[in-house]
Amino acid sequence: MSEHNTTPSTTPHTTPGAGHGVENTVAPSSDTIRVEHAAEADETSSRGGGGAGLMSGAFGRNIGLVVALLVICVVGLVTAGDRFASVDNVVTILRFASIVGVVSIGMTFVITGGGIDLSVGAIVALASVWATTFATQTMAEDTHWLVMVFVALAVGGACGLVNGVLIAYGNIVPFIMTLAMLAAARGLAEIISERRTQIVRVEAFNDFWTADILGVPLLVVIFALVSVGGWVLFNRTTFGRRTLAVGGNPEAARLAGINVKRHTVMLYVLLGLCCGLAALMFIARTSTGSSTHGTLLELDTIAAVVIGGTLLTGGRGTIVGTVIGVLIFSVLSNVFVLNNQDSSTQAIAKGVIIVVAVLLQQRLARRSTST
Repeated sequence: MSEHNTTPSTTPHTTPGAGHGVENTVAPSSDTIRVEHAAEADETSSRGGGGAGLMSGAFGRNIGLVVALLVICVVGLVTAGDRFASVDNVVTILRFASIVGVVSIGMTFVITGGGIDLSVGAIVALASVWATTFATQTMAEDTHWLVMVFVALAVGGACGLVNGVLIAYGNIVPFIMTLAMLAAARGLAEIISERRTQIVRVEAFNDFWTADILGVPLLVVIFALVSVGGWVLFNRTTFGRRTLAVGGNPEAARLAGINVKRHTVMLYVLLGLCCGLAALMFIARTSTGSSTHGTLLELDTIAAVVIGGTLLTGGRGTIVGTVIGVLIFSVLSNVFVLNNQDSSTQAIAKGVIIVVAVLLQQRLARRSTST
């Protein structure tokens, strides 16, 4: 670190008014070094160096999440016994987690990049309705069921594009923009479907999306593939490093040559595509398209991302933590159902867990800055 800190300090910040041409050529170089060091420092601290540093980093947080997941599993075994430990129940948990998990992977990118999206549930509903309209299914029957897939992904991507463009270039606060999209997308879904449930009649679509691969439901396989792809994109590509930089310090990222506005749009489009894929998974699980699909999905996804260790303020994220967070909530919901607890109790438990997770994040952030 010290080697890089000595070089940039000799040139900039001395004559802000004079030498304008020199400033323009030197500043981006120094800012690039600074942003790279900031990303490296954050990544190093999240991984942990060793001993106490290791346990306070991503490894320690993930170990804590795994322990919490195991505790919930033990509670499930004690209270529900063989009903909880059965293979069918495990498959049910994973199938339930798959839809929330796919959207949560996209949400991890958006929150790490300094944004948030409250409209994911409504986008899923709109995509599911649009992909199951009479016109879309007729076209799918005349050509191929992939038409339904294309429509769902196109609707999700288009909604993400609208969110991203108006947030990045229209300077609308993400909370307000996605809140507006939540209302508009849900309302449009109700208008298109006339508030009726649309039954899928394309047999080839149902046969493919309800199939098993080596005994594992396709929905679970899709979740696994999206998780692996998201991890690679987040940790092994320039896109992931730029996401961390944009979320950590957008102004420094801009000075370093990153097109922050364009990257923000790409983040929301990525999340929109995840919503389109989740809509297809909803259709496969229920054989219907409905304006009620994805209700409160934003709560589940944001909760899973926050529990997993991604900072709500941006600049730090983890795909592994998000996956574990999704599993924690899925197992917890399953335990509540097996013990005949109502949905209101589940909602209270989720709210308490979210608050505790945010408080722990703040404590860890203060500890890391003090050290």
